[in-house]
Amino acid sequence: MNSLARKVWGVDSASPVDQTLYDCVKSRFGSPKYWGRYLTETPNGSSGLTQKEIGFIKSKGIKILPIYNGHSNAIGYEEARIAVRNAVYHARRLGLPTNIVLFAYVDHHFKVDPDWIRGWVETLLPTGFRAGFYHDPVKGDFAEAYFQAVQQNSEVAVESILWSAEPEIGITSERKAPRFNPVKPKCKANVWLWTYGREANKCPINTNLSDEKVINYLY
Repeated sequence: MNSLARKVWGVDSASPVDQTLYDCVKSRFGSPKYWGRYLTETPNGSSGLTQKEIGFIKSKGIKILPIYNGHSNAIGYEEARIAVRNAVYHARRLGLPTNIVLFAYVDHHFKVDPDWIRGWVETLLPTGFRAGFYHDPVKGDFAEAYFQAVQQNSEVAVESILWSAEPEIGITSERKAPRFNPVKPKCKANVWLWTYGREANKCPINTNLSDEKVINYLY
């Protein structure tokens, strides 16, 4: 991942993408190739993605990175199955095609176990969507739970895409983005996304880098 050609810059936001936010990002930071947005609304958290917003984002030539955040912990296989059903429902409601990745938002405060991780991957796979995890590999339970899930089913490592939240080195413009160097788990993993900067002062966004392979799984 040292090649500049393979480093792809993008952003994510809890706020809806409109002309004002788009102009803010473009003028101050650069032109994102993808934009991460949440599928559902959460109280005091994120606004939910809408079809109108999807149309606006796509009209700018930006790919959509869908994140499912309708859960507050990641414990238990059956709970993961419920989360998948809800995520797929919202993805279909919004007209998102299969063969793209749906990222489960796993905050470092969440309790996480390997059953939930396996449940997310194993239940999502037959739907035609690809399984992803936004996670913190340093703080919280995810790293160990992921390692155990891979030990239980090696397909978890093959089929899932990981989006790492570490290290956080600070917001930059696209032009000044760092070398792609996310923290990775201690086992096989497709760590293809990295949030390297959070909560920009000038626009309400986080800044990300990705391996170019992830672009094939975005809408």
